[in-house]
Amino acid sequence: MNDGSLLDTHVLLWAVSAPQRLSPSVRSLIQKRAYSVSVASLWELINKGDKDDAPVKDPAAWWDRYIASVGTRVLPIRTRHVLELQQLPWHHRDPYDRILIAQAIVEDLPLVTADREMERYPVRIARP
Repeated sequence: MNDGSLLDTHVLLWAVSAPQRLSPSVRSLIQKRAYSVSVASLWELINKGDKDDAPVKDPAAWWDRYIASVGTRVLPIRTRHVLELQQLPWHHRDPYDRILIAQAIVEDLPLVTADREMERYPVRIARP
């Protein structure tokens, strides 16, 4: 698979609610639909959805409206993605970030993220 770039969850949220936070190149990538999102982002939103500071209060409805209904490419979590986790050092303890990194490595996709900690991994990073 090589569908442009893989968006980190916070970049996906910015694309929907605060596109001005994104660089012109990332906004262009999104307009051209040259990106994918991971099902791990939905997993993350659901697991954080009941917290007071949750970025999305109804993750299923949000996902349907902004991802599924517009035909956004969704990268499933595959066995080879999980196996790649064995190769990753423990710079980052966040399981969602770690699976996104593994997916980006396996699928040979740049990961669009503002998280500087991810630069410590052998993954191509694109800044939002």
